[in-house]
Amino acid sequence: MKENRRDFLKQIAIGGIGLTVAPGLKANEMVSNEIKTISGYKTKSNQYNNMCGYRAPILKTVRTGFVGVGNRGYSNLNQMTFLDGVEIKAICDIAQFRIDEAQQLLQKRGLPTAGVYTGSNDAWRGLCENPDIDLISIAVPRGPLHARISVYAMECGKHVAVEVPAVATVDEAWNIVETSENTMKHCYMMENCCYDFFELLTLNMARQGFFGDIIHGDAAYLHFQKIYEKTRDNDMWRLEESQYHNGNIYPTHGLGPVCQIMNINRGDKLSHMVSMSSDDFMLGKNVAELASSDPFYQKFNTDSYRGNINTSIIRTEKGRTIMLQHDTTSPRVYSRIHAISGTRAAAQKYPLPARISVGDEWLNEEEMKKVNEQYMPKIVKRIGDMAQEVGGHGGMDFLMTWRLIDCLRNGLPMDIDVYDAAAWSVITSLSQWSLSNNSRPIEVPDFTRGAWQGNQPVDISLSEGGNTSVKKSIN
Repeated sequence: MKENRRDFLKQIAIGGIGLTVAPGLKANEMVSNEIKTISGYKTKSNQYNNMCGYRAPILKTVRTGFVGVGNRGYSNLNQMTFLDGVEIKAICDIAQFRIDEAQQLLQKRGLPTAGVYTGSNDAWRGLCENPDIDLISIAVPRGPLHARISVYAMECGKHVAVEVPAVATVDEAWNIVETSENTMKHCYMMENCCYDFFELLTLNMARQGFFGDIIHGDAAYLHFQKIYEKTRDNDMWRLEESQYHNGNIYPTHGLGPVCQIMNINRGDKLSHMVSMSSDDFMLGKNVAELASSDPFYQKFNTDSYRGNINTSIIRTEKGRTIMLQHDTTSPRVYSRIHAISGTRAAAQKYPLPARISVGDEWLNEEEMKKVNEQYMPKIVKRIGDMAQEVGGHGGMDFLMTWRLIDCLRNGLPMDIDVYDAAAWSVITSLSQWSLSNNSRPIEVPDFTRGAWQGNQPVDISLSEGGNTSVKKSIN
C-alpha cells in the first residue's frame, strides 16, 4: 500500500481539515467531529478489491428500492418506470404525501405498488435489510445521510446509486471506498451531467485523440437558486447548509465530466488544490429582510452565510489544471461552463450553443454537424431520442439511469465508481480547509491507493451490453 494515505491522514490531524471554518461561519457538529474520527483512522491491509473495472454478477432483473422520493427521488423513480428488467420493490420517505405521489406514479405506469418504509428517520434501515432488493437509490438531503445510508446498504449486500455529492467529509469518503471494496458492491454516484449530450460527445472525442493532449478544463455549477424561499414541506436544508459550510458545497456537476475526460483515477489523479471565496453580499441580507416580516425566518437570520462565489484550482498528477466554480446565490445565467483545452483543439459549452474550436477558430455549423456525426457516442445514438422524450434535464437523467441498469444487467464496470464518488465529492471538505487556512494548498487523497496508474477508462462504446429495452409508451 502506498504511504500517501497515512501521510494525508497525518496532515489532516495536524491541520484540522474541516475543524476550522471561514470567518463568520458556525462550526457544525459534522465538521468538528471529523478531526476526531480521522486522527484515529486506521489504514487497512495491503489486500483490497479494486472496484475500478469491477464486474459484478449479472442481474437479469434489477430489484430496486428508493430512499427519498422527493424531487430528485421521484424523478429517479420515474426514469426507472420506462425500463424493462427493473422491478420497483420499495420506497422510503418520512413525508406521506411523497409516498402517495410515488405510488400514484407507479399506478399510472401500470406497475405494482411498492412496499413502504416510513414512520421514523431511520426507516431506511429496514429497506436496506430487505432481501428482495438488489439496488438502492438514495436521494435525501445532502450531508452525512448520503454516506451513512450508502455504507449500510452495501453492508446489507446491496448495490448503491447515491445522489451528489456522495459524501460530506474525508472520513466518509474513505468509509464508502473501503465498504465498497470489502463488500464488492458498486457505489455509483448519480452524476447526471456526465451523461449530457455534449459532455458525452467531448468525452468520446477526447478518447479518440481529437483534442490532442488535454491541458486544462473549466468546470462550474452556476445556478441562481432562491434557497431562502419556503419549500413545500418547509424543509430548508439548503439554507441551513449555507450557514454551516463555506467553499464549494456542490462540486460534482462541473467536475465530473472534466475528470472523465482527463481519465482521473484511470491514468491520472487529482493531486492538490487551492480555494478562495467571496464574502456573502446577498444571502444574509435576503434572509434578514424576510425575517423582518415573517417569524419563520428568525432562526435563519444570521450574518454567518457562505461566500456567494467560490473558485477552486485543482492540479492533476500529470500536470493538467482544472478551474472549478460554484455560485447559487447571485443572479446570473445558468452555466456549468464545461470548457476543454487541448494541444490540438478546444471545446466550450457555455454560453450556448456548445462549440468546438480548432486552432483559434470555431468550427462552422456544417463542420459541427460532421463532428457530431463522427463522434457522437453509441449510447446517444441508441436511446438519445427516447431520453429526450422522457426528459429529465433534457434527457441526461434518462441516459444515466439506462446506463446504470444496463451495466448491472450485463455485469459491466460502472462509468462512475466509488473512487470517483469519493474524489469528486471530497472537494467540498478540501475547499473549506483551504479557505480556512488563507487559501493554502491541500492534497487530494488518492482513494485508489496508487491503482490509478494501471486502471483503464471504462468503455462507453456499447461494445458490450446495450440490450436493456425501453418501454415505448409514455403516459
